[in-house]
Amino acid sequence: MRSDERRENAAGVSKVPAELSRQIALLAREFFVPDDLDRTLGGITAAAAELIAVADGIDITLLTGPEKFRSVAATTPLASTLDALQIELGQGPCLDVVTADPIIRVQDMRTETRWPAYAPAAVEAGVFSCLSVRLYTHRDDVGALNLFSHAADAFGAGDEALADILATQAAAALTAARIHEQLTSALCSRDIIGQAKGIIMERFGVDAAHAFEMLRRMSQNRNIPLVEIATRLIASGPERHPRRTTW
Repeated sequence: MRSDERRENAAGVSKVPAELSRQIALLAREFFVPDDLDRTLGGITAAAAELIAVADGIDITLLTGPEKFRSVAATTPLASTLDALQIELGQGPCLDVVTADPIIRVQDMRTETRWPAYAPAAVEAGVFSCLSVRLYTHRDDVGALNLFSHAADAFGAGDEALADILATQAAAALTAARIHEQLTSALCSRDIIGQAKGIIMERFGVDAAHAFEMLRRMSQNRNIPLVEIATRLIASGPERHPRRTTW
């Protein structure tokens, strides 16, 4: 079957624009419900698999540090294997999309020359075409939505446009999820510090301001983050003799 016929028969691509618009809007609403990052990333790749059915595997590549990448939320073992291979070899479309070109569409890996080590390995794994689209997120957080296919010339301009739309919404969802995690962490830290202040107030008969100042000085003198100092204090128990604690 020709690739254009395959795309026409694929449910994710043959949907009429109005239906696609409704589905994308629904997915967008789901993305922005506060959730943990792993669930958000899984929702992104699941949505891509539903909308672009010609893909035989989908995952997300995240840049986690200088030249450090990680593959997450793969829909199939194929996707995670191909992404891991690129990370190991230090070359491939998924990495280039994160660091250089915002969109890369490979029609046939058998004739690809940009990645001399990766392209033959992808062909050996049975992948002949792929599509990668950058996820633009806040600050230095960057990722790529990657789609792999066993067929050559599997992805067309319509798939590229749809993946780009989905990646844009996914990037916003990633940012929202990270902000939610940061807020949750901040609230948790505030609660821990509050508990530690309460212990100090009880042990030493001081008010809240003095208790916080004692925590701050311990943190400064020992060069240990305030939250960690507070956590250790809570773990030491409620006894009134702080000399018994072992920090």
